[in-house]
Amino acid sequence: MHNHLLSPLSLRGHTLRNRIVFGAHTANMSENGLPGAQYHGYLLERAKGGAAMIVAEPVPVHPTGVLTRGNYRCQDDAVIPGFQKITESVKAEGAVILQQLYHVGAHGDSDLSFQPHWSPSGHASYHDSDGSHRLTEGEILDLIDAHIAAAVRARKAGFQGVEVWAAYHSLLDQFWTPWSNTRDDRWGGSLENRTRLSRTVIEGIRRACGDDFIIGLAISTSDAQPVLLQGESLIETAALHDATGHVDYVTCGHGGYMDFERLMPTFLFAEKLTAPFTEQLKAALTHAKVTSEAHVRTPENAESIIASGQADLVSIVRGQIADPHLARKTAEGRPEDVRGCISCNQMCWGRRSRDYWISCLINPSAGREWEWGGDRFTPATDPKHVLVIGGGPAGLEAARAAAERGHRVDLHEAAPNIGGQFRLAGLQPRRAQILDLLGWYERQLTRLGVTLHLNSYLDAADLAAHPATTVILATGSLPDPDARQRWLPTEPRLPGIEFGNVWSPEEVMRREARLGDSVILYDEGGNWRGLGTAWALAEQGKQVTIVTPEPFIGREIARTSADGPLRARLARLGVRVLTESLIARWHGNGATVRCLLTGADQTLPTSGLVISTTNLAFDPFPETVAGKQLHRIGDCAAPRLAAFAFHEGRKAALAV
Repeated sequence: MHNHLLSPLSLRGHTLRNRIVFGAHTANMSENGLPGAQYHGYLLERAKGGAAMIVAEPVPVHPTGVLTRGNYRCQDDAVIPGFQKITESVKAEGAVILQQLYHVGAHGDSDLSFQPHWSPSGHASYHDSDGSHRLTEGEILDLIDAHIAAAVRARKAGFQGVEVWAAYHSLLDQFWTPWSNTRDDRWGGSLENRTRLSRTVIEGIRRACGDDFIIGLAISTSDAQPVLLQGESLIETAALHDATGHVDYVTCGHGGYMDFERLMPTFLFAEKLTAPFTEQLKAALTHAKVTSEAHVRTPENAESIIASGQADLVSIVRGQIADPHLARKTAEGRPEDVRGCISCNQMCWGRRSRDYWISCLINPSAGREWEWGGDRFTPATDPKHVLVIGGGPAGLEAARAAAERGHRVDLHEAAPNIGGQFRLAGLQPRRAQILDLLGWYERQLTRLGVTLHLNSYLDAADLAAHPATTVILATGSLPDPDARQRWLPTEPRLPGIEFGNVWSPEEVMRREARLGDSVILYDEGGNWRGLGTAWALAEQGKQVTIVTPEPFIGREIARTSADGPLRARLARLGVRVLTESLIARWHGNGATVRCLLTGADQTLPTSGLVISTTNLAFDPFPETVAGKQLHRIGDCAAPRLAAFAFHEGRKAALAV
């Protein structure tokens, strides 16, 4: 039961139907700086899914605050009509909708803003190597006016409130923090002076927008550096704003520009990260409600936070990206049907970090709601018998989505379990959320009546004889038997591979590899396939040396902000790393490692070699089969990351 989570709450006369917030985050979906169909569909799906309050993407209040390519135009009423369409439809679905207002201060991006970064004291940016401009008195007053004008614009667009951003050591937090605010005028020094800017902004918004307008305040907690505002000081600051009576809720996140990896915490971190702090915060505030965010992943997480009194609301962002109907399914008493976020950050923050619009590894409809009709399915007008071959991510999603549309589906998987290589990934340290997702697929396939055949390898004759005329081939990929290296293109196979004891990550995770106490793992992918395997081996007590042609390990997962924490864990386990290097030759009991910078060779003794290079597509079927319509998806079309397998599985099912 989730009685506490599902109970209503009132803010400024607006009734929230439950305690679940879809919190503010940059989706990067603007169209020439204006809200359009893509963002409309994205927010509307979460309103249809039962979220009580939606806080729309942060809008920069001033040109110096522009941070992403997809930011909405600041100080421009041209955004109002597009936002009006969004707010009207979201409110019609029963959700309350606010807009976040932000300025990042010193940590700006001049490549996008073409402006100097504005800050209290002219300190360096933690976004890049730039410095910042110390605000003048007149510029501070301009920023106050800009915040108020942005709130008025939001009200005109139909938003029922705004969330003022002072989290992650942004502009307002920079003013609050003595380390970053060394001013000696009325905007610095005492706590009253350091909070003058934010309090003046909030008081101005209240006067301009009225008593029925919700005002939230976003803060964050971080102990990455002692100079940051934290603990009692942060609570004292929030309480000073609460005492005005103008702030209706305070939402607390985790991390910031000095510990960015905790801002959107991956599976490397614990869940419910801010709940202990929000419990203290809630006890200190008399008017404002408190929202706990940061890795509140599941309805169970959320219920425990509300029931224990650690917060009044919970912000579930990635969980509602992964399943926009999380709140509705919970309210209907079927939380087991919620597609659980796996905390990978690959397509949400991973795409946003490269300035693309966001999506989701396990929910490919995210960002495509306006094209695909949401995370829902239109029944097929002509139901068919569909054969899916392969039970990895592509095949699972194709089978599920086809069955959701009313097709009769047979799914054949050669292994004794579903999941393919994705299941092996779930066996790596701290990645069991993947196994939870595969459990979800098993429940959904059963619910939808998909006929699942395990230990069932089909060949070309079986395919030809099967009665289904629509066939989706999702047979995946296999490790390259020649262990070719991209940065040794003159060699068609690993020199010395004939000596044996060369293994793939898949063989290691299936416990088929016969490895001794020391292992070299050559990693060309820079992703979890190789590095998660190295972590698993190190935790088994093996002496692991990672060799990579890249300048650092984890290049592909750097976009997810998980690379730093992973390197730290590997370092603590004693893993040795040789960068910008390759395997020049394998000797059976050691490897010659060549430095790509100098060409120098060194021979490292080791009992086994694990090669993590690009896989090869596994497609054992003819190009065409008489009487069959074939769809090749996922790795059997071209080996790639799992996100594209899920995407192609959904896309294939929608096309049937």
